[in-house]
Amino acid sequence: MRVFLIVLDSFGIGAAPDAAAFGDAGAHTLASVAAHPNFCCPQLARLGLFNLPDAGVRPPEPHPLGGFARLQEVSAGKDTTIGHWEIAGLRSPRPLPTFPQGFPGEFIQEFARRTGRPVLCNRPYSGTQVLEDYAPQALREGAWIVYTSADSVFQLAANEDHIPLEELYAACRTAREMLTGPLGVGRVIARPFVGEAPGQFVRTANRHDFSLDPPGETMLTRLQRAGYATISVGKIRDIFNGAGIGESHHTGGNAQGMAATLRLQKQPFEGLCFVNLVDFDMLYGHRRDVAGYAAALTAFDRFLEQFLPNMQPGDVLMVTADHGCDPAFTKTTDHTREYVPWLVAGDSVRPGADLGTLTGFDTIAATVCELLGAPGDFAAPSVWKRLRRE
Repeated sequence: MRVFLIVLDSFGIGAAPDAAAFGDAGAHTLASVAAHPNFCCPQLARLGLFNLPDAGVRPPEPHPLGGFARLQEVSAGKDTTIGHWEIAGLRSPRPLPTFPQGFPGEFIQEFARRTGRPVLCNRPYSGTQVLEDYAPQALREGAWIVYTSADSVFQLAANEDHIPLEELYAACRTAREMLTGPLGVGRVIARPFVGEAPGQFVRTANRHDFSLDPPGETMLTRLQRAGYATISVGKIRDIFNGAGIGESHHTGGNAQGMAATLRLQKQPFEGLCFVNLVDFDMLYGHRRDVAGYAAALTAFDRFLEQFLPNMQPGDVLMVTADHGCDPAFTKTTDHTREYVPWLVAGDSVRPGADLGTLTGFDTIAATVCELLGAPGDFAAPSVWKRLRRE
């Protein structure tokens, strides 16, 4: 049996009950993008997307292909790391630290000393605007651009035509070693770019994330210990710092991620293929680009047109998300606290299995481990018996 677990990074389906506590009351990523003419997703509809509670922006599918549920996050955060950790079985009772005023001055000074370059910015910033405002000075001075966001991240930008990528990655590893304890951000992110003048600066596909180790056993480590293949596509390996990953496929965006998944579908293995499609969040959610987000979902739907007919006996497809990032929610450019979809299909899955609303993204971990025959001790129960075709 093979499980293909695909995370549409940031595809929320409506404000969670605690959204107001995060400043996100009224957020609804699905409703925002489904109203746009670029949105055309008949395969997601067939999987039961519009049969989910409060997802009625389109008519429900009368005969869904498989099972479906709306999942509510339990962890105290709405970022990528915490969302994926919970999907994999780890709930986070405390949020990871953020730095709305920038990182402490003594840390920045020590980082500059260790890496041999001055540091610019050190503030929360848009990843594109920071290049327009600081890249010219960075080029003149041979400096790093350090910035953060509402997420628990330390982002390090450098022009890869002037500072070698390996030097940028080495500096990120230095930052990762230093950012522990109260400074222990979820991710240190290398943000290489190119360009020589304002209006020309563009981030490249050579981004690399350096994450904290997961604080406990995940479905990945459990499955790997049980002898199953654990294959990552996209930034999954980075998010888990390689823990429990047997084989990884780095990708530069959604198109490469979907192509890699189609190739893996043709290869024999038994276990889990865990995929993250980052463009929904990085290119469209944070940039509040409704049209681009809707078009990206349509492109994913076309991927499903190829993937679904080629599923092998025993294959299970799961489509979900790690948080929301409503592109029409202009109060901030941050993630939004939302429910996420969980769409499950395969010849072993009961068509039309409506599981309603479930508490905990870790329902996925418990269910994946049970259906693969390696049940784990997760806070959420497995619902495989409710999904399984009799």
